[in-house]
Amino acid sequence: MRGDLLWRSIPAMAADAGARFGGAEAVVDGDRRVSFTNLVADARRVTGALAASGIEPGERVAIWAPNRYEWLVSALGILGAGAAVVPVNTRFKGEEVRYILQRSGARAVFTVGEFLGMDYAATLAELRPDLPNLGQVIGFDDAKADRSFDAFLRAGDAVADATVDACWDAVQPDDVSDVLFTSGTTGAPKGVLMTHAQTLRQFSDWCDMAGLRTGDRYLIVNPFFHMFGYKAGCLASLMQGATIIPKPVLDVDDLLRTVIAESVTVLPGPPTLYQSILDHPDRGGLDLSSLRVAVTGAADIPVDLIRRLHEELPFSTIITGYGLTEAGTVTGTGPDDDFATIATTVGRARPGLEIRIADDDGVAQPVGEAGEVLVRGYSVMRGYLDDPEATSATVDADGWLHTGDLGTLDERGCLRIVGRKKDMFIVGGFNAYPAEIENLLLGHPEIARVAVVGMPDERLGEVGMAFVVSKPGAALVPEDVIAWARAGMANYKAPRAVEIVDELPVNAAGKVEKEVLRARAAERTG
Repeated sequence: MRGDLLWRSIPAMAADAGARFGGAEAVVDGDRRVSFTNLVADARRVTGALAASGIEPGERVAIWAPNRYEWLVSALGILGAGAAVVPVNTRFKGEEVRYILQRSGARAVFTVGEFLGMDYAATLAELRPDLPNLGQVIGFDDAKADRSFDAFLRAGDAVADATVDACWDAVQPDDVSDVLFTSGTTGAPKGVLMTHAQTLRQFSDWCDMAGLRTGDRYLIVNPFFHMFGYKAGCLASLMQGATIIPKPVLDVDDLLRTVIAESVTVLPGPPTLYQSILDHPDRGGLDLSSLRVAVTGAADIPVDLIRRLHEELPFSTIITGYGLTEAGTVTGTGPDDDFATIATTVGRARPGLEIRIADDDGVAQPVGEAGEVLVRGYSVMRGYLDDPEATSATVDADGWLHTGDLGTLDERGCLRIVGRKKDMFIVGGFNAYPAEIENLLLGHPEIARVAVVGMPDERLGEVGMAFVVSKPGAALVPEDVIAWARAGMANYKAPRAVEIVDELPVNAAGKVEKEVLRARAAERTG
């Protein structure tokens, strides 16, 4: 790992990237090709416009838009103004957006018009009476906002370069850089406070872990509103001088065309992305030879998927890792790890971070025993926005972040995630961990994807129910899956009910929405 802090702030890092990489391509967004020099110049224009409109250091500015060049430019400009970025989930609807903007006190919002069948700017107009802090809405493209992005930038062009220089120079390492809100799966979403120093140190390390190089061409389909797309994607690329190729939605045909046309070298994504590439009917005739780095993460990756990635696609680096909004990327596998380690664990703690597996009383558990994953180190959040009670409930007096994830550590220090504390269910006194059961079910030759939840049972309290997606051409029968499971795993782990589905419900970050499935399972028993 390189030094703890190479730059004092994210804007300083961006300015350095502009100086080092100059005319090289920083972003390729459709027909637009933007150099590092011009990216920094545009970000400075955003800072000038924000300063002209009265945005003060320490305030917060939101971005509600899909992956695109303007998202990144706006984020860098916001940071340069000394404000904090508040990314808003592109799948959110009106009330969810209202909550985030109210909670964050966002002074301005950058947004779009139509996306995914919804008019974002029109939604914000409807919410405006409930958002007294919101001073202006800036619209990309032809969004019906207070001002277009171009008009906003022009308004800031009168701001002197020296003023913008002073704004960028004033940003300090311990200033809050962003407020990313949690998914809200355990209650109302909470705003996580991270600083420039934390972000720069961690994602400099991420570059080392992934082997990101100057000149890499990095296709980013992970949403920018998520830590991975924004930080492990955009910011990491700026640090190393890699070209950012944003995609607003996952379309495998379009993705493969882009890989070929742009000689993409780095392609992170969820396991389903790689499975879709492997299963693509035209893959044999496509030149995907540029691909070098794959980065994924999940508790339920089939070992065979990792083997196929290595043997059937040109990736020379395949990494899995574990992270969360409150602590960033915590673990990662290494280049010498075998298929089983990459598929069934999320690797070891990254430098400067510690992991402990603890019981409900905080007592460390021995090797192989399941418990809550605790994390301590420099990347643990500064706290939840305006919520000291939730902060103290999550980060204890000794600095351990209680993640809510359940895991085990092996003798090598490799972490295996076995589920969420809230997802674990108890079958007749035995703890059942959905991720473990899902891993076992993925050993079935005709199962492509699976999610397991607990469902009420009068005799045993709870039992497992599996929602299964078949591989193409398979003809799975629920009773056969149950019989297969009972033959290969402990009785309390084997699901008592199976539903064959076309797809699993997932959120914008690619995570299965277990709450939806638990509700369906409860209806079945109701």
